[in-house]
Amino acid sequence: MQLYEQPDSELVRQIQSGDDAAFDELMRRYKRPVVSFIFRMLGNAEDAADIAQDVFVRVYQNLDTFRPSTKFSTWLFASARNAAIDRLRWRARHPAESVETAPEIAMSSGTAEDVAARETGAEIAAAVDKLPEDQRTALVLSEYQGMSYAEIAAVMRCSEKSVESRLYRAKQTLREALQHLLD
Repeated sequence: MQLYEQPDSELVRQIQSGDDAAFDELMRRYKRPVVSFIFRMLGNAEDAADIAQDVFVRVYQNLDTFRPSTKFSTWLFASARNAAIDRLRWRARHPAESVETAPEIAMSSGTAEDVAARETGAEIAAAVDKLPEDQRTALVLSEYQGMSYAEIAAVMRCSEKSVESRLYRAKQTLREALQHLLD
């Protein structure tokens, strides 16, 4: 069976046995989703790429702590979440050193519809950035990563009911903040 056909758990077993090609396959599978998740948490592409790289290094170094009863993707996204939260906390302590995260809107290029779409996207991104960390995490994992409540609960180490509540509050907050777009 080729690497790309194997389940994550088998690839992890192979990595633990010294097969680095299996880790390359896991990175191929998860690099884009992890970078995307971190970007949506932080709003900065450069930070997202750097942190994702660190996450994969940490995951590789700590594969001996991986429990086969856990889904690899859940374990990986939990690590990515922790790294993103660490960066958010660092930003809060060092606001002068933090990179501006608001996306710039290039008004000089594109049609009026393109500009309006970018402005709307920037407003939505800014509203998501203002959500409390737990609500933002649940929202990003649900809406952008397509995870189930059970998977999100495992990543966030909380109950499915808590996930449901966080998603409800996040959507209510966004609805209120973006009401002018719906009118």
